[in-house]
Parts: sequence; C-alpha cells; structure tokens
Amino acid sequence: MGRYILTPNLRDELKIPLGTLIKGTPKDVTEKVKELIDYTKPKKIISVGDVISESMLKMGLKVDVFIVDNRSMRKPIEPLTFRADETLNLTNPAGTIMDDSWRVISEAINSDGTVRVLVNGEEDLLAIVAVLVAPENSMVIYGQPNEGAVIINVGEESKKRMREILGKMRYEPEN
Repeated sequence: MGRYILTPNLRDELKIPLGTLIKGTPKDVTEKVKELIDYTKPKKIISVGDVISESMLKMGLKVDVFIVDNRSMRKPIEPLTFRADETLNLTNPAGTIMDDSWRVISEAINSDGTVRVLVNGEEDLLAIVAVLVAPENSMVIYGQPNEGAVIINVGEESKKRMREILGKMRYEPEN
C-alpha cells in the first residue's frame, strides 16, 4: 500500500484555508455552520478533527461522518463519546495520506447513519480525501487551529483544487 507525503513547500501552502474560514469561538463557529447547513442542505456532512466534530455533535447538528484521532493540536484529548452507528479504523501517520484512506472514507460516506472514522495517527490531511470522495453538494468542515473552522462546499471547483494539492504531494508506492 502506498502513500502520499506532504512536502515542506506544500505544508506552508496548506496553512491557507482550503475553503471559507469562519472565525470565532467554537460556539460562534458552530452557530454559523448550522445556518449554512440549513441554507445549503448538503447531501453529506463530513467533519474532520476532534474539536470541530465535538462542537457540531454537541449542538445536535447532523454529521454523517466524523473523522477524529483523539488529539487536538497534536496533544491527546478525551475521546469523543458521541454515539455512531458504525466506527471504522484507519492508520494514517502524520503528514501522509495512506492509500487505505480512500477506501475507508468512501465506505464511511456511502454508509447510512453516522460513521466515526477513528484515525491512528493524524487526520489533518484527510479533508482532501473527503472532498474527493464525497458526492457533489456535500460539505466538508475542518478545524483551523486558533481561528475557527473551514467549510468546503464539495463541487467541481473544490475537487479540482484537491487534485492539484495531491499532485504536489510526493507519492511513494509500496515496496
């Protein structure tokens, strides 16, 4: 199984939000996200990151898939206790996108009910995979440390941008 690896140049580029940045406290951000969900009625809602996932679930927002690693700012935190209809496990080391990510996240998005993807490693780059495998008119939300959250509306433009980012990563096939 191969993997995509983040390059130093791309790491700097990815500090810029990949979608619309919503600034504020977790409560403010979640309220704005709720308004956007009510307005756009996305097909699927995928949250990437423990803090944003917890904020959305606490507010009772519909989340189809939440991708978490039980860490915040690289430090261990209490695991989310929210009920999921299914939990899928994924190993994904920091700074990489493992080939298996595509299968696991596709399975999660194509499932009915709420699916938790529990990542052993790091989930940061998995928003890229989520955008690429989610149906059009879905919403991918990820936390932007110390600022708020980023909302990506899944469509041809966002999918094209994610393919460009993947193209800048270094791919290492399995030996």
